[in-house]
Amino acid sequence: MALSGLNSQVKSSLSGSAFYDHEDQEPPPPLHSHLCLVIFACFCPAYPVNIVALVFSIMCRYSYYQGDYDGSRRLGKNALYVAVASIIIGIVIITITCIVHFTTMDI
Repeated sequence: MALSGLNSQVKSSLSGSAFYDHEDQEPPPPLHSHLCLVIFACFCPAYPVNIVALVFSIMCRYSYYQGDYDGSRRLGKNALYVAVASIIIGIVIITITCIVHFTTMDI
């Protein structure tokens, strides 16, 4: 009676635990969390922005492992856009700081 309620894709192993038979299912799409780019963006001096990118990237990985592939793709895009914005803001801040520093030096 209990076995009839199980899904046909679930098989039981010798140890009694259940595992899924993935032969007739398509594999999940690849994970695009852009974690390496986000970690690189964390070295830029735009700290609130790159922390948001890191949170988006972690949420993307969490959604992917929960099986929400569309949400993971959306959060991955957000992580990419915020990381690129953080890098651009960091470059602008570094450029402005260098210009102000080198133009106000006494010779």
